[in-house]
Amino acid sequence: MTSLESANPGAAQPDGAALPDAPRLPDVSQLVVGVLGGTGDQGRGLAYRLAKAGQQVIIGSRSAERAEAAAAEIGFGVRGADNAATARESDVVIVAVPWDGHGELLAALAGALAGKIVVDCVNPLGFDKQGAFAIRPEEGSAAQQAAALLPGSRVTAAFHHLSAVLLQDREIAEIDTDVLVLGDQRAATDVVQALSDRIPGMRGVYAGRLRNAHQVEALVANLISVNRRYKAHAGLRITDV
Repeated sequence: MTSLESANPGAAQPDGAALPDAPRLPDVSQLVVGVLGGTGDQGRGLAYRLAKAGQQVIIGSRSAERAEAAAAEIGFGVRGADNAATARESDVVIVAVPWDGHGELLAALAGALAGKIVVDCVNPLGFDKQGAFAIRPEEGSAAQQAAALLPGSRVTAAFHHLSAVLLQDREIAEIDTDVLVLGDQRAATDVVQALSDRIPGMRGVYAGRLRNAHQVEALVANLISVNRRYKAHAGLRITDV
C-alpha cells in the first residue's frame, strides 16, 4: 500500500481551483485500488480495465473464495479477498455494490476505510413497468450516504455512467467516455481523475461537490432508457473542456 500524500503533488493546491490539465494530475501508478463488489458486473469490469492499465487491484466480496476465483478469471495480477481485507489493504477503494446493501456494508467497514479515498459509483435506482427511475436517499445521494457513514474517509463519486458490458468486453481496446468526478477535497478528486485517465479512451472530469451527486447518479436512469431504445451502451462526453 502506497502513501497517498507522497503520490499526490496536488494535495497542497487550494480547494475550488480551476480544473487542472493532465500534466498536473498526480502519479497514481503505484496505488493499490480495491473494488468492493468486485465480483459483480460493474466491479469486475472496472477491476479488469484498471488492472489491464497497470494498476494494482484487489477485488472484494463477502466470500474471499468467490473473490479469489473472480480475480483468477480477470488475470493481470488482480487479487481477491473478503471485503474487510480489501478495504484494509487498498489505498483507494471503489464501492460498486448493489444499492440495497450499500449502507450496511459501509457502516461495517468504516474503521477499515478510515484515511482512504473512497470512490462511490452506486446508483440508487428502482425499476417498474415503465423502466428505471431514480431513488433519492435520505442523505441526498448514495455518495452522501457514504460520506455520512465514513467520516474518517475522503469520499468521492465517479464511474456511474460506464457500461458494464463494455467494461468487460476484452475485444474493446478503448472506452470512449468521460468520467464525472465529484468530491469536496481537491486532492481526492485529482487522484480519481488520474485513475480514470489511466483507462484508454476515458477522461476524468471534475463535476462539482458531493452535494451534487444525486443528479449524476439519477442520470443513469436516463442512460438505461437510451440504451433500451437504441440497443446501445451509451456513455457521456463533456464538450469544450
